[in-house]
Amino acid sequence: MAEFKGIKLQVEPPRAASGEKYRTALGFTAIRDGIKRSAGTAARHKGAKPRWLRAPMPAGARFDEVRRTVREHRLATVCEEAHCPNIGECWNAGTATLMLMGAVCTRACRFCAVDTGNPHGWLDPEEPENAARTVALMGLGYVVLTSVDRDDLADGGAAHFAACVRAIKEASPQTAVEALTPDFQGVLADLETVVNSGIEVFAQNVETVRRLTHPVRDPRAGYDQTLAVLAHAKRHRPELLTKTSLMLGLGETGPELLATMDDLRAIGCDVLTLGQYLRPTVNHLPVDHYVTPEEFADYRREALARGFRECVSGPLVRSSYRAERALAGDNCGLP
Repeated sequence: MAEFKGIKLQVEPPRAASGEKYRTALGFTAIRDGIKRSAGTAARHKGAKPRWLRAPMPAGARFDEVRRTVREHRLATVCEEAHCPNIGECWNAGTATLMLMGAVCTRACRFCAVDTGNPHGWLDPEEPENAARTVALMGLGYVVLTSVDRDDLADGGAAHFAACVRAIKEASPQTAVEALTPDFQGVLADLETVVNSGIEVFAQNVETVRRLTHPVRDPRAGYDQTLAVLAHAKRHRPELLTKTSLMLGLGETGPELLATMDDLRAIGCDVLTLGQYLRPTVNHLPVDHYVTPEEFADYRREALARGFRECVSGPLVRSSYRAERALAGDNCGLP
C-alpha cells in the first residue's frame, strides 16, 4: 500500500491489457476481453472500415444520466461490456440492456469482448432489487435483460435471472421484459424457470451459420442446442415471442444464411436481427468481409418472405438494438 506524507493510500491496480489475465475485485482471475493474447488469429481485415460503419461518439445529457444510474446501482450493461457501437443512440433514447450476474463469463466465444473466467458461484444478492430500481428510475417501457454464461452455477443462473424479472415486474408492472439468456447447457427445466418468470420476449442467439458455429462460439455452445432452446421456449409458452440474432461477415455464404433462416422458422422463431461482425480486439476472430447496407436490406426481405414477424437488419444492428421498436414493422427506422 502506498503512502503520502505518512497517510496510507489505496492504489487501484493498473487495468490489465486486452488478452491478459487479471484478478477481479472478488478475488478470482479472469481474461480481459475474453480471449487470451496468444489465441489471436489473422491480421486485421485489410483496408479501412466502410463509411456506413462509422457510429457517432457516445455523448449527451441523457447518455450521462443513464451511465450514472447504471453505476449507482452496480449494474453491468452489455452495451459497455461488449463494446456496442450503438451505445450512444440507445442510451440517449433512455434504453439500456442490463447484463446480470456480473461482467465475467465462463465461456470464451471468439467474437465476444466480455471478460472470461470462473466466478466460483458468486452472485450479487442485491441485484434483483437494484435492477428493478434502475428500470423504475429510467422509466422504461421496455427493458432487455441479458447475462453472461454462468456454467459455474448448478442452474446456469436461471433462478437469479428469474428473480430479477419478477422484481422488475413488481416495481414496474407496465414494463415489458425481453430476456436474452444463456443456453443453460440445454437443460430445459432451467430454461422454463426464466420463461415462466413473466417475460414478454425470449431470445437466445444462434450467432452464426451452422458451419461456422465452431470456432466462432465456445465449444460448450452449439447450433442445434440453441435451436432446441428456442423451440422449447415456444412450445412451453406459445404466446411468447422468440427472437435470435446472427452476425454477418464471418465467412458465411448467402445460401448458408438463408438455410439458417429456414431452420429458425421451422421451430417457430418470430424475430431475427442481422448485423455486421466487428472485431473487438486483435485477439478475436478477424472480419472476413463487410456486408453492404443493400445486402442487409435484401436479407431482411428474404426473412420477411419466410414468415418472420420482423427482421431488423443493418450494419450496426445488434441483438438488442432498439428492441422496443422491433415489432413496429419499419426495421427500427433503418433504411
